[in-house]
Amino acid sequence: MSWKNRGTESTSRHSVSRKLTIFLCVGCFFAGMLFTDRGRLGDDGFQLYWIDVESIYRVRDHFRVSNELRAACDNSPFARGKNMGLWTDFIMYGLPKISGSKYQLSLRMWAVPEAKDISQTTGVANDKLKLDSDNWDRKVDARGQAKDVLGEVSKTHHAIQTLDKTISNLEMELAAARAVQDSLVGGSPVSQNLKMPELAKKRKYLMVVGINTAFSSRKRRDSVRATWMLQGDKRKKLEEEKGIIIRFVIGHSTTSGGILDRAIEAEDKKHGDFLRLEHVEGYLELSAKTKTFFITAVTLWDADFYVKVDDDVHVNIATLGGTLARHRLKPRVYIGCMKSGPVLAQKGVRYHEPEYWKFGEQGNKYFRHATGQIYAISKDLATYISINQHILHKYANEDVSLGSWFIGLDVEHIDDRRLCCGTTDCEWKAQAGNMCVASFDWSCSGICNSADRIKEVHRRCGEGEDSLWAADF
Repeated sequence: MSWKNRGTESTSRHSVSRKLTIFLCVGCFFAGMLFTDRGRLGDDGFQLYWIDVESIYRVRDHFRVSNELRAACDNSPFARGKNMGLWTDFIMYGLPKISGSKYQLSLRMWAVPEAKDISQTTGVANDKLKLDSDNWDRKVDARGQAKDVLGEVSKTHHAIQTLDKTISNLEMELAAARAVQDSLVGGSPVSQNLKMPELAKKRKYLMVVGINTAFSSRKRRDSVRATWMLQGDKRKKLEEEKGIIIRFVIGHSTTSGGILDRAIEAEDKKHGDFLRLEHVEGYLELSAKTKTFFITAVTLWDADFYVKVDDDVHVNIATLGGTLARHRLKPRVYIGCMKSGPVLAQKGVRYHEPEYWKFGEQGNKYFRHATGQIYAISKDLATYISINQHILHKYANEDVSLGSWFIGLDVEHIDDRRLCCGTTDCEWKAQAGNMCVASFDWSCSGICNSADRIKEVHRRCGEGEDSLWAADF
């Protein structure tokens, strides 16, 4: 026989061996499917079988198999997943080439673990489950501890704020007492308000609201009484239950005891809602009046906040109280609608600033300060004004003066735009649940024709009396 024929015969035998191996492997597989009752329907709808794969390995090792097929069987996912009780894809590569194509067989099956490994596998699973449970418990404990830590941090922050506020108040009270003592010892003139500092413990209030008014503003006062300022027993109840003091603030006329003063006295006798100041009324004296109001109010009432508002502004008292209460623990707070308007050097115009040159070149703007329609300061700032009243400079505009007194101090400026809503937008803000603290017309620096229109504004933008009694400050 020639070498050529021998080579052909050898090749043919090798091919037959490989084909026979494949047929035997596949035959064992289908035989297992036909003669076993261990099949079950898988989650994906395929019939799944438990087969003994050892027979396939014995057949493979008995016959001559190509190195490519042997490597594919040894490294197949099925071989690696053997006796592990895992779902696997048994993919056999390296099958003999027939008609120039490579065949691939993919089967879904379940490898049955040996009986001796079942209890071991179950134990491992139980240990793993217990470990996962312990880890979960530790995670839950860690989350609980994190919440506890955050709670403690919040409590500590709250305690620090309270302590800071208390120290600030004590420092101001001590400074006020020293000022009175120094004045008495030195024989210097002392304000009547400082002569009776009432060092004994007084009732604590949330806020004192001073409504700036003038002798000629009787109609405005009546319109305020008819809308947002409670009267009679309700006003007393407001003071006792909610800690809110509301008074019209006015001084004296240039002619003491004249007709203007007597008219205010008669009005006060009827309503009992005035705070009379040791101050001579005049438009150019608004800065002095504002300073005197804070000095008098902080002497008469121990409150967290002192508020100044004009008599042509609509105020929602409950919303104002809730707004201020959120800043109760902060020392040295200055709250309002902060602005920085131009310094007007031209004489004869409204809001002319005679001392314009102090603010730099012509056309410059003021420092940031609260607009004069309404603003609030904390007790320590009111006490600071009382202590330093004789050296605080007064500018022509009272809102500028107040802002200048806090320059250089460690004061927190809070810009809250709800204190300066327009009378046209306060209604839809109220409907949206964003109630305004105060409403007025910027074009008039107050409600235009307030004596006639404030009732309409109150109807559209007012919070209602029930909200005030239900409020918890």
